[in-house]
Amino acid sequence: MKASDLRAKSVQELQQEVLSLTKAQFGLRMQAATQQLTNNSQLRNARRDIARVKTILTEKGAQ
Repeated sequence: MKASDLRAKSVQELQQEVLSLTKAQFGLRMQAATQQLTNNSQLRNARRDIARVKTILTEKGAQ
């Protein structure tokens, strides 16, 4: 996910993106807890994607 792609989205689309990424992160955490997650870097990527979207939301001044 690139920041330039996120900047083109509206505030509501970004808020929806945060919600879906948070749900995905929860699923990954559950997989990690039950030792079903094979690629642990997915957790890191999900966390960074959420931070990236929240940063763009802050730049747009709506959070």
